[in-house]
Amino acid sequence: MTNLQDDPRSGPDEDEIWDFMEAGTQFYPADTTELSIGEQRRCYDNLCTHFHAGRPDGLKVTDLTCPGPAGVIALRQYVPENCNGGSAIYMHGGGFILGGLDSHDDICCGIAVEAGITVIAIHYRLAPEHTFPAAFDDCMAAVEWVFDNSGMLDIDAGRIVLAGDSAGGNLAAAVCIARRDQRQKMPVGQVLVYPALGGDRSRGSYVSRRHAPGLTTADIEYYDQMYLGTVAAGTRSPKFHAPLLETDCAGLPRAFLVACEWDPLRDDCFDYADRLRSAGVAAQVRHEPELVHACLRARHTSPAARAMFEAISAAISDMAQ
Repeated sequence: MTNLQDDPRSGPDEDEIWDFMEAGTQFYPADTTELSIGEQRRCYDNLCTHFHAGRPDGLKVTDLTCPGPAGVIALRQYVPENCNGGSAIYMHGGGFILGGLDSHDDICCGIAVEAGITVIAIHYRLAPEHTFPAAFDDCMAAVEWVFDNSGMLDIDAGRIVLAGDSAGGNLAAAVCIARRDQRQKMPVGQVLVYPALGGDRSRGSYVSRRHAPGLTTADIEYYDQMYLGTVAAGTRSPKFHAPLLETDCAGLPRAFLVACEWDPLRDDCFDYADRLRSAGVAAQVRHEPELVHACLRARHTSPAARAMFEAISAAISDMAQ
């Protein structure tokens, strides 16, 4: 693990990030996890609606479906005018209990246009109604369907990137591991934005950033409990819940990870990159000293978040060439 010392400051220095967080608390306050699941989702949906930047002109957006292990899975395809034939399959964040196609709609729009690729978003089942491995199984099924139907989708099956933020980063990494294990066709890369990869919560940033603005270690433990439920943890190899438990990363696709300094999940990125590199897999970590968890939504007001988003889009574009 990269040795990042605890910082005595309570948060980032950039004023625009503090403004973003303050605006967010109007819709999603710090004590939201004490509310019912329905109320939490209502708060999160209102937050996402508030920060939605709209869809760019010239972007073709189509709602699709594919078969899944428990019924139909909803997908959404974004095709920009400047599409180069590459694609990214995107798995949204939200602690495994929040979000869907609408919550990350403008984020997928932005990636599609800036990277010049097709983006296909997955609406996986949410906990606690559907505990692990429901979300993972849905993502596995949807990714397989995209590979199998690349011709119909007008994408190149040899230029598919898996991407996701937070819980979605977990799912993207887990799907890569599972496809490698099953000897299925691999994506050309994985882009993991402040991913939750199952690191050791007794050390590192889980301790030094346990009270980080926007996401605390206690929040992470709550989301994990919701995702795992009481009995579901034993239904799959634990590495598909916590990719950092994978001891052999050989054969996985190259990775681009985003680690935010003010995030308990920060060190998961460095630890996973170290694990990948030790197996001969190219892995780059972009460390964001001024950013917090969920800062993708700040890209239109924060210079640091804007630079991060441009780097993410560039990484996806490069992988999908």
